[in-house]
Amino acid sequence: MKDSHVLVLAKAPEAGRSKTRLCPPYAPDQAAEVAEAALADTLEAVAASGARRRILALDGPPGPWLPPGFDVVAQVSGSFATRLQAAWDHAGGPGVQIGMDTPQVTASMLDHALGLLDDHEALLGLAEDGGWWALGLRQAQPGLFDGVPMSTARTGFDQYIRLRALGLAVRMLPTMRDLDTASDAATIAASAPGTRTSRIVRAMLPRAA
Repeated sequence: MKDSHVLVLAKAPEAGRSKTRLCPPYAPDQAAEVAEAALADTLEAVAASGARRRILALDGPPGPWLPPGFDVVAQVSGSFATRLQAAWDHAGGPGVQIGMDTPQVTASMLDHALGLLDDHEALLGLAEDGGWWALGLRQAQPGLFDGVPMSTARTGFDQYIRLRALGLAVRMLPTMRDLDTASDAATIAASAPGTRTSRIVRAMLPRAA
């Protein structure tokens, strides 16, 4: 799709602030290494996609994990919903947003989602934990996250309801597993063995245990 974008909302990897739900069994510095690998894998997939614009809404400073070709914007202060809305207000549309929690995502998956926006107003990919991993819009919408509780077991469902309340027809994307816990990390590492995340997780498993 012409002028399409992929938007990534992410936190710069930092021990004690990144992937803290991996601790224990991971130590804070190990969790930050997993977070950096997951972010690098995610941005690599975005860079390889056919999106015309690649946007990173970042909390923290850029690092060596950032490929060239990204428009980096600082996240605004406020709630997660506020930061999401601000990122979409900057990006506009059409586009697809993902986070750094699904390092198993591929460029072909992103291109497929972008292509769906030719015929669909909104896309939503649910996460196994009840959240969502991807949101696609033909055009950014005001109040997109109004009334949607974040980080709950029904966030994905409530986001779907909000999209429908805005009058948008929603096409569902495949459900994915977020990388939040040590169990998630092990499962994702096994399902995407060629990723940095997989190599880091497999190397750390004995130390984490």
